[in-house]
Amino acid sequence: MSDPSSTAERRARPAKRLPRVLALGRARDDGRAGVSATVRLDRRTKNLTKRLQPGDIAVIDHVDLDRVSAEALVSCQVGAVVNVAPSISGRYPNLGPQILVEAGIPLVDDVGPDVFAKLDEGDQVRVEGAAVHRGEEVVVKGTEQTAETIEAALTEAKAGLAEQLEAFVENTMEYVKRERDLLIDGVGVPEIGTRIAGRHALIVVRGYHYREDIATLRPYIREYRPVLIGVDGGADALLEAGYRPDMIVGDMDSVSDDALTCGAEIVVHAYRDGRAPGLQRVHELGRDAVVFPATATSEDIAMLLADDKGATLIVAVGTHANMVEFLDKGRAGMASTFLTRLRVGSKLVDAKGVSRLYRSRISTWSLLFLVLGALVAIVTAVAMSPAGDVISPLLADRWHAFVFWLTGLFT
Repeated sequence: MSDPSSTAERRARPAKRLPRVLALGRARDDGRAGVSATVRLDRRTKNLTKRLQPGDIAVIDHVDLDRVSAEALVSCQVGAVVNVAPSISGRYPNLGPQILVEAGIPLVDDVGPDVFAKLDEGDQVRVEGAAVHRGEEVVVKGTEQTAETIEAALTEAKAGLAEQLEAFVENTMEYVKRERDLLIDGVGVPEIGTRIAGRHALIVVRGYHYREDIATLRPYIREYRPVLIGVDGGADALLEAGYRPDMIVGDMDSVSDDALTCGAEIVVHAYRDGRAPGLQRVHELGRDAVVFPATATSEDIAMLLADDKGATLIVAVGTHANMVEFLDKGRAGMASTFLTRLRVGSKLVDAKGVSRLYRSRISTWSLLFLVLGALVAIVTAVAMSPAGDVISPLLADRWHAFVFWLTGLFT
């Protein structure tokens, strides 16, 4: 993402192979082949997933369907997906189409933009093969994707990796020229009220496997009590896990009103010229906000903010950590993510690394042995002291009284 209007937040879950009956959800069985259900349309996949019900047919306009978007569609249990654009353009081997097909969800590609004019939200349609029907009318036709066609397209797309890598490097250099003051000296980082200096910072993005990562980090959060920073929808992820975020960073296009009014400090990601479309929404909710103008992604400015304010360790949940994930975003702005990681350096740790390396400093068994040892020491000290002659009869009387009361319950 190169600007805050295209924040890379998505409600995503690991793709699972769903039984066919579950994948169809509310789809109607009218005796005809294909999937018949209610159609939902939106050019932005992440907006559409907020309205989808199990079994709905999703109409999207998404070139190179990425993994996070596909996992979100799978978690909504859609009956079928109709894409205006090619789900695999050949630029690079994106993973989204394969996730849909493996989950048993029919995918029809490249039907053209006319579908948005020909269909209305809520229409009852049928997806059969490569065609979309409304009653007996064929509304649009496209290309039916199968496991075989996707495998062939992914093999061909691997040839485009070198070209994409060259473009990524060029975008990285352009970003260095624009944001060198921010990256090198921290110029432009706003003042905030949340105390971060000397503490750990946990940055949550609603991306790859964020639910599982938060769950595995519970012992770490309980012991270290890091500053909890939610990047747009990551704030809702923290609330779902039972935590209240200390800070919310982003352009505010995919975070709920409940999160924005939970009491967390709000940092609105703005364009480089200072325009902040998300600021109005925050003010309408009666909240004040800090504005952070930058061309980086929202997750990047959260990391830069935590680093600039003195965090001793930055733990990332759901963020993008490797080249495949950078390319899977399909945006030039992901160059900022690469450079931000160079800027933050050794402070940044992925959540999976923390969960594998972290061990509680005091184990439960150690604590039990400590308590047992203390009791033994107290009993020994009392028995060996002159006070033991006085205390022992009193303890014996108490013990006999307890035994008498206990036996009385059963007689």
